[in-house]
Amino acid sequence: MSKVHSRVSALRSSVTVGGVLLHLLPAVCLFALFAAVGILHVSSRVLVVDMGYRLSREEAESRVLTRENDRLKLELATLKSPGRLERVAREQLNMAMPRGGAVVSLSAEKPARGGGARAQAPDAAQPTVRVAGRAGAGR
Repeated sequence: MSKVHSRVSALRSSVTVGGVLLHLLPAVCLFALFAAVGILHVSSRVLVVDMGYRLSREEAESRVLTRENDRLKLELATLKSPGRLERVAREQLNMAMPRGGAVVSLSAEKPARGGGARAQAPDAAQPTVRVAGRAGAGR
């Protein structure tokens, strides 16, 4: 037994902490690699799910804003309708349709087309203006 005992004590003296760590290093590196890949995969999946939730919220907001835009377009068309404008003018602004003689007429003289000479109307810089109630008055 002494031979076995001397071999065991020789084996114990040759086993060091550094030797054990050197034998465990490949297993530890492999475990660390799998852990890193797993963490990377989980974090990427979390980001994808979070982006999906964000996209869903933005699409819902887009639908709400589209409905609001359609509602505002309809309201604008209603507010601009000629019947409503006439009613507001009569009831709130106390306006009335003008009488036939109260209409202002503006007319600009057109230059005559001639061969080589340009014909100009007298006082062509100012158009003729007629205002009801001022018979024959012009500017």
